[in-house]
Amino acid sequence: MKTGRPTKRATRYPGYDVLSKRDTPSWDEVSRVVIEERLAVPREPRFFNALEWLAVTSLCACVVPQADAQPLVPVAAMLDHRLYTNQGDGYRNAALPPMRDAWRTGLAALDAESRERHGLPFASLDRTAQNALLEQMQRGELVHAAWRGMHPEVFFAERVLHDICGLYYSHPHAWSEIGFGGPANPRGYVRMYFNRRDPWEPVEAQSGSEDKAARENRRVR
Repeated sequence: MKTGRPTKRATRYPGYDVLSKRDTPSWDEVSRVVIEERLAVPREPRFFNALEWLAVTSLCACVVPQADAQPLVPVAAMLDHRLYTNQGDGYRNAALPPMRDAWRTGLAALDAESRERHGLPFASLDRTAQNALLEQMQRGELVHAAWRGMHPEVFFAERVLHDICGLYYSHPHAWSEIGFGGPANPRGYVRMYFNRRDPWEPVEAQSGSEDKAARENRRVR
């Protein structure tokens, strides 16, 4: 039964918080500035309109579900910021329009497909129905005119997965979850052989050793 209380993020690196490196030799000042900017991304949308914001928030929750885990990675807000500031990849698949246009078209088409099948916008569907629509998008089976010639399977692979997953794993909260130390600057890595770790990298907990790993990881800087 849900209690309403937030839960800790699932991780194999208990006790590890990459942000404890903020004021240590692990990061230089340039790294600190970039990471602080990433943490300060506005939570209110500036690119998406109200309907798009509802759709993209639900879409992000499907692709990288976080349930009640804290602290949350604000994926939808990060995507909105990226589109608002027009931070492109420097390339694009010729089958897709420019990034901003692709997202506006894709979200409108997803809502149109949802209304046609269920009489509701995508954000109002339950998770099972949402996932079913996304699976159809991935397979290229969505055909509503609202796609305006854009291939849904290409949008799914090149924008939905690429942008949402990429942004999720660019955030420090996700770094802590997977035991990543952030930019290896200026320290770099020394122990490059298999199954070796540097002292500033966290310990992965094995079954039965979670408490020991947590104690060690609280000292990682």
